[in-house]
Amino acid sequence: MAKIVILTGAGISAESGLKTFRDDGGLWEGHRVEDVATPEAFGRNASLVHQFYNQRRRDLAKVAPNAAHRALGTLMASSLHEVTIVTQNVDDLHERGGCPSIWHMHGQLLKKRCEWCGAVSDCSEDLSQDDRCSECEQTGGMRPDIVWFGEMPYFLEKIDGVLSDCDLFVAIGTSGAVYPAGNFVNLARLSGARTLELNLVRTDNSGNFDEVREGPASVKVGEWVEEILAD
Repeated sequence: MAKIVILTGAGISAESGLKTFRDDGGLWEGHRVEDVATPEAFGRNASLVHQFYNQRRRDLAKVAPNAAHRALGTLMASSLHEVTIVTQNVDDLHERGGCPSIWHMHGQLLKKRCEWCGAVSDCSEDLSQDDRCSECEQTGGMRPDIVWFGEMPYFLEKIDGVLSDCDLFVAIGTSGAVYPAGNFVNLARLSGARTLELNLVRTDNSGNFDEVREGPASVKVGEWVEEILAD
């Protein structure tokens, strides 16, 4: 049984119709990331930030997992290998594609968090600064449970642990430009793991991988999973 760690990024969800973070030169719906994806932005204009993420939540409800998500679901359902999936994505397409346990290092769009008490709960509806926390009952502090720029990603200690003990590290649909995720391949290599990148095109990080396969995730992930399950 091989220990496999998989990192996924925006490229795997783009084929389902979700915009990637860097669409339109780094802008989302005409907004600078500094205006919608930082704690400071939330402090300045919570209404705009909520409006932005409310629309993302509505967009997510309109799309479905693609063949790449489903292929990873098939891999996780198999007992042949020990598989850990870490994603930079905040959508729930992995879960809907059959992956029961995902480490969302940048948080989840369908979760909300209270700034006052830290309580996290499910969120499928629109949020506003008038919403009340069900735990501490204060208003004005409900926010998307998203890791914004300047905040610490989730699960880093656990991720370091599996990277130091894995046999194979695979990066799917991620540019490797955002750290710490961009350094995961190097941590895996230090542990002696084989490394594979599956991406639409080569990236600035491709030279750090033992093998690179170019093409759509909906094709390349399925091909790779078939190989893994046939071994």
